[in-house]
Amino acid sequence: MSRSENDRPLLIDRIDEEEEEERAYDDTEKVHIVRDEDDNERDLEYGVGCGGAPPFSWRKLWLFTGPGFLMSIAFLDPGNLEGDLQAGAVAGYSLLWLLMWATAMGLLVQLLSARLGVATGRHLAELCREEYPTWAGMVLWVMAELALIGSDIQEVIGSAIAIKILTNGLMPLWAGVVITALDCFVFLFLENYGIRKLEAVFAVLIGTMAVAFAWMFGQAKPSGSELLVGILVPKLSSRTIQKAVGVVGCIIMPHNVFLHSALVQSREVDKKQKYRVQEAINYYTIESTIALIVSFMINLFVTTVFAKGFYNTDLADSIGLVNAGQYLQDKYGGGLFPILYIWGIGLLAAGQSSTITGTYAGQFIMGGFLNFKMKKWLRALITRSCAIIPTIIVALVFDSSEATLDVLNEWLNVLQSIQIPFALIPLLCLVSKEQIMGSFKIGPLYQTIAWLVAALVIMINGYLLLEFFSSEVSGVIYTGFVTMFTASYGAFIVYLIARGINFTPWRLKAES
Repeated sequence: MSRSENDRPLLIDRIDEEEEEERAYDDTEKVHIVRDEDDNERDLEYGVGCGGAPPFSWRKLWLFTGPGFLMSIAFLDPGNLEGDLQAGAVAGYSLLWLLMWATAMGLLVQLLSARLGVATGRHLAELCREEYPTWAGMVLWVMAELALIGSDIQEVIGSAIAIKILTNGLMPLWAGVVITALDCFVFLFLENYGIRKLEAVFAVLIGTMAVAFAWMFGQAKPSGSELLVGILVPKLSSRTIQKAVGVVGCIIMPHNVFLHSALVQSREVDKKQKYRVQEAINYYTIESTIALIVSFMINLFVTTVFAKGFYNTDLADSIGLVNAGQYLQDKYGGGLFPILYIWGIGLLAAGQSSTITGTYAGQFIMGGFLNFKMKKWLRALITRSCAIIPTIIVALVFDSSEATLDVLNEWLNVLQSIQIPFALIPLLCLVSKEQIMGSFKIGPLYQTIAWLVAALVIMINGYLLLEFFSSEVSGVIYTGFVTMFTASYGAFIVYLIARGINFTPWRLKAES
């Protein structure tokens, strides 16, 4: 090579055919980041390749704010809310410390995803297509789509449950699913007005969740001292271990890792100037941290409300997303604003926001892995149909059976748990490689921490899978199938790690 790989991000010298590839955002769609006089002086003094980052600017932080909050929606989807309420009902305040540290682990993973997107100018799905053989890329794509469908079914069902609550049961579950499916077209409508308009809508939905669940928190009046002890003092017991595993297991959402690496490309960042890339990484770090602090507070509100109302009661083990609203109403009563409807509003905001981000993630995943250009409305329609059709079937079959719906939810959690290594391992391998990240690769300490977190998350989800299949699967045929699947699954994970160690550099002009 004619120059050092550390001089600047390697994306700059990619061959011209890149222009014909599918991109996350066109240049006309990106948010322009203003330049001040200090920036211009810095360019003149240090030139294109200078390092470091400009001084902090509140104005620039505001312009970079958005992608992290869209990413944080996955920490607030109906599946997470159900995990929160069940953890509170069964374990009381004792798992709040774990919720905090699980959110911190999720933040670390999402920061790596953002770093990858900013430093390379490409998102995770695109990089997986390019760095892995075609067959492996196709397997990763199928796994990502399955994870997205499983998550989307839970989110759409959550929205449908909220609609049923808010209409006093007049709207059946399947009708709520159909209404929720229309969010695809709302998303397309908003996107035409620019990414900032779409981000503003998500800010309103997150604000709605925060107000609704904070209102519930105020009505429940949980113990402040017990809440503080729950956050600061680690505590586990044989009764709470399964819920503890669930709290950690539902934090890392595979499709969200793909999504965040694409969202950060919605800002105009000059890759020719290293300090611009570092500046973007710094602002995204601040913004994502703030977003996940907000999501942690919302999750904490939900957990403590159900801890206060149902811990150590006969209802603790039977509470779920379907009956939670009625249980809250029976416990805390009506008032000026009945808590049942407050819960319904918060749940609806969570479901609607997460289904729209699911549509968004689906577009990036399909476009990145398959690399074909398609009109946005058509791709969104395909992405939404993949989830809505099975969800309508689920709603029709399970509308009258809460118990069966809970079993289905367990299977969907398993489906998503299986996919986690197929997002985490490629991400960690990519951000550790100088050939791909240039000078923005993560250092040895960061790599060690990231791999330890990934290993912990994968082991926890492995425990969930083992517990689930040991209780649900019986018979020689099923056992044989699970054994074969487990062997293939483990072999592919080993392959991903081994392949990641030997990534080849991108084709560069300097090499020709």
